Amino acid sequence: MTINLGMPQAPLPVLAPRRPTRRINVGSVPVGGGAPVSVQSMTTTKTTDINGTLQQIAELTATGCDIVRVAVPSQDDADVLHIIAKKSRIPVIADIHFNPKYVFAAIDAGCAAVRVNPGNIKAFDDKIAEIAKAATDAGVSLRIGVNAGSLDPRIMKKYGSATAEALVESALMEAALFEEVGFRDYKISVKHHDPVVMVNAYRQLSAATDVPLHLGVTEAGPMMQGTVKSSLAFGILLAEGIGDTIRVSLSSPPIEEVKVGTKLLEAMNLRPRQLEIVSCPGCGRAQVDIWGLADEVTAGLEGMTVPLRVAVMGCVVNGPGEAREADLGVAAGNGKGQIFVKGEVLKTVPESEIVATLIEEANRLAAESGELGSPQVVIA
Repeated sequence: MTINLGMPQAPLPVLAPRRPTRRINVGSVPVGGGAPVSVQSMTTTKTTDINGTLQQIAELTATGCDIVRVAVPSQDDADVLHIIAKKSRIPVIADIHFNPKYVFAAIDAGCAAVRVNPGNIKAFDDKIAEIAKAATDAGVSLRIGVNAGSLDPRIMKKYGSATAEALVESALMEAALFEEVGFRDYKISVKHHDPVVMVNAYRQLSAATDVPLHLGVTEAGPMMQGTVKSSLAFGILLAEGIGDTIRVSLSSPPIEEVKVGTKLLEAMNLRPRQLEIVSCPGCGRAQVDIWGLADEVTAGLEGMTVPLRVAVMGCVVNGPGEAREADLGVAAGNGKGQIFVKGEVLKTVPESEIVATLIEEANRLAAESGELGSPQVVIA
């Protein structure tokens, strides 16, 4: 029997229907209104380092990033935005704090969108009508980005701390000012470092408005901690149909943010699954170095994006079944591995040849499918 667990022909099941929201555009990327959930990241280079910034954007793009944000803390940064916005292959969002003049500079520079943090921009409310007109004329959308660490002093005085209610009130207060002048091309984020507070804030916000929402756990932390916190919060909200675009904030290279965000969406069937490695965690029954095999196969398939499931299994309990159910797999033990392709045994090879055989067969299947690209690998 031939089994193909690659790219499905029918829509994948999801945990909940998407929450209806209005649609906006961030350059060429639609956000909200049923559009696919997009993945964002932010450059860590100095924006004035044009070549370094563009190189990092290119790496993010190749990894699957849909939208990229760049920091604009100074006039020098604002002065080079037009070059970065023009040469980037994905939409560029300018991240603005403290000085509203950079909002206008970013719009004039051709950025696809501007992120504004009302709590950090003095006299921001007085500039709403002017910002809205400039953005409308240029076809630029905005993100009202509220952060727990930079709430408006008026809100902090009222609530005493950055509660979920404080975040939501701040966001809706600023949104109302844009609505009053007829500007509706914006999304909202209400980020907090605590995933429980963050989830509660987005739930409240989702119930109060049809504005598309950008999900984020701010200052989530190093790779391990940040991945867990972000996955927890995003998983809960996306499972409830809440969230239109995401950014996993990690104290790690931004390419890692994109990898985590992409795999999270794939795991929830909100993005088509690509290359997936199914491998056992290892136990006393294992008769091969399953960790080493899984790592070597993952590294060997780097550079490939296909709807392909590869099983790397190390014992007789689940190994043959998992290998048979995958597009390509190995059930290894006793110094050898039984190779399965599309549910059928292809051959048995020595342990030393398992990795090379799997890579060879994966490349053959990829070539037959005609789909090659960047890797998206999960160790399950």
